[in-house]
Amino acid sequence: MKKPLLSGHKYINDGEKLHTIPSNLMQQPEEIAHVLQEKINTIITNSLFVDSILPDIAHAIGTAFSIDCCLVTVVCDPSGETTTAHWCSEQFLNLLPSQERLAYKELLFELPVVQCANKKLTIEDISIIQKTLANGWQDIPLQMKSVLAISTRFGDQSNGVISLIKFRPYQWQESEIRQLQSINSCCAIAFAQIAQSQVLATQKQHIQKANQHQNLIQQLTILNRSKLELNQMLQLVISSTAEALEADRGLLILFKYADPLFRKLPQQQIPKVKATLVGAWTQKIHTPTIGELDNLDQSFWVSDCSLCQLLFTDPGKPIMTNNCEDENTSNSASLLAIKEFPHTILMPLESQGKVLGFVVLQQATTRSWETIDLNLIEMLCAQLSDAVIQSQTLRQVQTLVDERTEQLKRSLEVQAKLYERTRQYVEQLQQLNELKDEFVSNISDRLRYPLTNMLMSIRNLRLPGISPERQDRYLNILESECTKEINLINDLLTLQKLESHQESPQFESLDLNAKIQTLLTSFDQQLTDKELSIAVELPSQPLKLQTEVESFDRIMQELLTNVCKYSEHDTTVRVQVTPQVTGKLDQVIIKVTNTGQGISEEEAAYIFDKFRRGKGRWIPGTGLGLALVKSLVQHLNGVITVESIPILNSQLSEISFTLTLPLSFPQLTDMGGA
Repeated sequence: MKKPLLSGHKYINDGEKLHTIPSNLMQQPEEIAHVLQEKINTIITNSLFVDSILPDIAHAIGTAFSIDCCLVTVVCDPSGETTTAHWCSEQFLNLLPSQERLAYKELLFELPVVQCANKKLTIEDISIIQKTLANGWQDIPLQMKSVLAISTRFGDQSNGVISLIKFRPYQWQESEIRQLQSINSCCAIAFAQIAQSQVLATQKQHIQKANQHQNLIQQLTILNRSKLELNQMLQLVISSTAEALEADRGLLILFKYADPLFRKLPQQQIPKVKATLVGAWTQKIHTPTIGELDNLDQSFWVSDCSLCQLLFTDPGKPIMTNNCEDENTSNSASLLAIKEFPHTILMPLESQGKVLGFVVLQQATTRSWETIDLNLIEMLCAQLSDAVIQSQTLRQVQTLVDERTEQLKRSLEVQAKLYERTRQYVEQLQQLNELKDEFVSNISDRLRYPLTNMLMSIRNLRLPGISPERQDRYLNILESECTKEINLINDLLTLQKLESHQESPQFESLDLNAKIQTLLTSFDQQLTDKELSIAVELPSQPLKLQTEVESFDRIMQELLTNVCKYSEHDTTVRVQVTPQVTGKLDQVIIKVTNTGQGISEEEAAYIFDKFRRGKGRWIPGTGLGLALVKSLVQHLNGVITVESIPILNSQLSEISFTLTLPLSFPQLTDMGGA
C-alpha cells in the first residue's frame, strides 16, 4: 500500500524510488541562504562559549537542509588538527553508533557517494574532506549512504568542512548545492573564529604552563642556593615539581652502587645497585590508595625491578608506561605502585654516563606528556644530577678534611706532649745542673773547711818551741776535722749502698723508751747551748722494737741534730712516741716537733732529696742528712713525712717530722723459731 503524498512537498522519481523534496527547499535558494547566514551570525554573536558554536552551527545547517545528519569540522592551521561536531535529526538521536560501520579503508573506497559542492576541487580539498569524514564518522549512528560536502576557505586557506549526510541513497539537487555554497563564507568566518579561539586557548594554556614552569624553576633555583641538607632539598624539589606539573604522584630515587667497578661491566649488563627513596609527594586523594609506600628510606635492588633495569639497558632515555599489561611492568618494584598509577614516566639522573637515580612522575589516568613538560623534567634531572654530584663531592671533601684535621690534631697533640716532655726534661736538666752546682759548692765547703783547719794545725805543730798544751790542742783539731771528713765519706757510701739495696737490714730487739732517753741525753749540751727545752711523751709500758739498731740511732741523731740547728732560741722541742697495735699491723709512731722557720710546700717536695737544702737557710751543711734519714727509714720498711703548720700571729711555724716503723718483722720471728 502506497503512502499518501504530502502537501507542500515536491516528489521526483529517480527510476528506483520516489524521493521527497522538503517544501523549504522549494523556496528561493537566496532566501534560505540569507536566513541561514543570519542565524549563523547570530550564533557567533550570542554564544557565550566557543565550544557551543560548532554544535549550534551543525544544528542550524541540519534543520535548514532537512537532512539526516550534519557534520561540521574546523581545521586548525598550521597544525592541521581537526575539531568536529555533528547533529542528527530526532529519529536518529537515541541510536547508538552502528556496529556495521565501514572500515576506514572501505570508507575511502566508497567515497564516490560523496558529492562536493566546490566547483573546482583541489587535492587539498579532497584530502581535508576525507580526513574530516574519517574523524567524524565513528560518532554517526548509521552508515552514510549519501554525502554532500564543501570545503570552507578563509584567507585562501581551507579551514573547515561542512558535510550533509543521508542514511539512504539520495541525489543531491543543484539548489542544495547552491545553498551550501552560499553559506560557505559565513561558516568560514565562524570556523576561523573558532580556530582563532582555540589557538588563543592553546596559547593561554602554553602561557599558563610557561608561568608554572618559570615559577618552578625559580623555586628550584632558590632551593639550590639554600643551605638545606641534600635530602631536605630533594624532598622539596620533588614536591614542587610534581605539584607544578599536576602529577598525581612524584618520587625521587637515588642509587647506591655495591660494585665500585660498575663502569667496566659489559654493555646491557645490570650492575649491583640498591635504589633508595629519598623524596615523595602524592595528592591527598591518592594517599589512601598507596598506604605507607611514600615512607622515605625504602630500598630495593634494581635487579628485582624490570622497569628500573631499562635505565641501564636503554640509557639516556625516559621510560614511559601506558598500561599495566606492559611486559616491562610485570616485575616492577612495589614502591612504584604501577597498578594504581599505570601511566608512569621515569626520567634518569645521569652524570658522565653514570646513572645516579631517577625521577618518577605518575598518573592514575591517561596523560600525554607534552614536549615542553619532558624538556622541563630533563632540565630538572640535569640540575638534580649536578646537585647530587656536588653533595657527594662535598661530603667526600668534608670527610677528607675531617680525617686530615683529626690527623693534624693528633700530630699537634703528640708534638705538644713531646714539647712538654722536652720542657720537663730541660727543667730537670736545669734543676740537676743547679743541684750539681749546689752540691759542688756544698761539698767544696765541707771539704775545704776541715782541710784548711787540718793544714793550719799541721803548720802550727811545725813551729819551733811550741808548748805541749798547744800541741795537744792542734792534734785534737786534726782528729776532729779528720773525723768529719771520714763521716762525710761514710755517709755518701751509705747512701749509695741503700739506694742500690746491696744489704738487707740486720734486725734485733731494743727497748724503745730507754733508747729514746739515751739519745736525748747525748744531745743535752747542744739543747742547752741553743736554750731549748725538751718535752718527751713515752708509752707508760716498756715498748720493744725490732729494728736495725745502728740505722735507728742514725735516724734519730739526724732528726735531733736538725732540731738543734733550725729551732728558734728559747723554744720547746717535743718528742712523742705512740704505739699502734691493731692486730694486723703493729707499728710505732715517733714524732719530733720544733719551732722555727716554716717549710714551704715547694721545699717539702724535695727536702728529703740529696744535696738539697731549704732556701734562705745559711746554716752550713751538705744536704745529706735528711736524704740519709729517708733512705734508712725505707731500709727499715718505714715511712717518714714532714709537716709545717704556721703559728697564729707569728712568722714561725711548728715543724713536725713523723717517723712510722713496724714494731716487729715476721721473717725475724720465723728465723728465731727455726
